[in-house]
Amino acid sequence: MLRLSALYRYPLKSGKAEALQQIGLDKLGLEGDRRWMLVDEASGRFLTQRAVAKMSQLTALWNTAGGLTLSSPGHGTLDVALPCDDALRGVTIWHDTLRVPDAGDAAAAWVSAFIGKPTRLVHMPVDRARFTQHGFGHDSDQVGFADGYPLLLIGQASLDDLCTHIGRPMDMLRFRPNLVIDGAEAFAEDGWKRLRIGAVEFRVVKPCSRCILTTIDPQTGERSPDREPFATLQAYRSTEQGAMFGQNLVNDGVGRLEVGMPVTVLE
Repeated sequence: MLRLSALYRYPLKSGKAEALQQIGLDKLGLEGDRRWMLVDEASGRFLTQRAVAKMSQLTALWNTAGGLTLSSPGHGTLDVALPCDDALRGVTIWHDTLRVPDAGDAAAAWVSAFIGKPTRLVHMPVDRARFTQHGFGHDSDQVGFADGYPLLLIGQASLDDLCTHIGRPMDMLRFRPNLVIDGAEAFAEDGWKRLRIGAVEFRVVKPCSRCILTTIDPQTGERSPDREPFATLQAYRSTEQGAMFGQNLVNDGVGRLEVGMPVTVLE
């Protein structure tokens, strides 16, 4: 039987994962998932572990009021309130340019000290969400600050298979999934089109193309000197679109998820 074996939320894009036992879904995926982002103060361009590996050591915990608590060794802790819409900042994430609320100067001072250059913290309200990539899913599908889609699913057996090819264990959090599924064969998710978990149905819209970010150890923030697991993914999971691992999902409707729930493949 297929079951939901793990749930992860990333309140801050490229920050530490938050392991959950249960969570609600809204129109942008898991409640509070990647609704906050760091941007370069001068350009408004988004920042991630790809260029700033130590972001993997930045803890950002979402609270029920929608605010954020930032912490990292050597930098203390800062509570950040949900910003209002009256202080908008222009930001760029991939090919999207938009205006979103800025979290203010106190938050900017904290994240600038952590990053080491002038940086701002911004928030994504649901009503300012981006649209997903045209040609995949529905034109009305939306996403917060995630790279492309609201949710990422990975089968546990797929990671086990990858680790066998590499010859050593790899942390699932290198791949930053939201949903981990147990009980399927390796890469079974590549053939899924629709599934149901609890009362919520999901569409599988696009395989996830991986990058150098996977080489960062989420526990230490250090890059793998042998470029694993990315090197092995390029060797045996490569396509014209990149090295694929995991599937991007869109949830149709809202509801709640809980670890242990059965997963039904509908198509």
